[in-house]
Amino acid sequence: MYSFDALFALGSKLLAQAPSPILDGLFKFAPAADGSKSPLEVVVAIGISLALNLLIAVIYRRTYKGTRYSQDYVQTLIMIGVVTTILIMVVANNGAIAFGMFAAFSVIRFRRTLGQSRDLAFVFLAMAIGMVVGAGKYDMAVIITVIVGLAVIVLTKTDAFAPRRASHMLTLRMTSDMDFEKLLEPVFNEFTDRVELVSVSSAQAGMMTELRYGMQLKLGVSTPKLLEALHLVCGNNRVILTPTGNELDA
Repeated sequence: MYSFDALFALGSKLLAQAPSPILDGLFKFAPAADGSKSPLEVVVAIGISLALNLLIAVIYRRTYKGTRYSQDYVQTLIMIGVVTTILIMVVANNGAIAFGMFAAFSVIRFRRTLGQSRDLAFVFLAMAIGMVVGAGKYDMAVIITVIVGLAVIVLTKTDAFAPRRASHMLTLRMTSDMDFEKLLEPVFNEFTDRVELVSVSSAQAGMMTELRYGMQLKLGVSTPKLLEALHLVCGNNRVILTPTGNELDA
């Protein structure tokens, strides 16, 4: 068995001996007369990549939902896009460098666990924009950024494909001799669109039954009236109604 270093050295040697036109044609991403870019072209490409990836970062920040927002991740996102642009410009007409760079990146592993699936999607978006800019397709990069950015904003603002959620969690106690399902059903039918029993447990040495429900209240429901109806059913035992964002399974 050959080690990774031995295989890498062998591959680099074979590529160095291969005809240059073949490699240049294989890894040529952008048309260029002499295979090189002027300093002005490099500055323009990096500037455009930086601007577009800054826009991507702003969109990510504005549409983020959750409690694990990471400033480090957003800054890294910008760097990924810019570095990708630089790499594409470097390997555009040099097959040996492209192969060596591919081998180097193949051993890189992510050390950070992404908080949400969309975080990975934004990484791919930043890389895609970086590649398109590095290939000199500036107009395409702008169009892609605008279209994808607008799509993300619209999906976030409209809360598209959101699961059904419990608007409130209800915790109440009833005496153990009560048929809670029969007694609570009329109240739930009047005040809720959806209700789900989460847990049932005994309390006070088995004299009381504690119930927890996830529920979606009907539009315009009066919370005081709901509590009043629950107290009448429960015999003025403890009733706790807490707003929540927990999902209700279908």
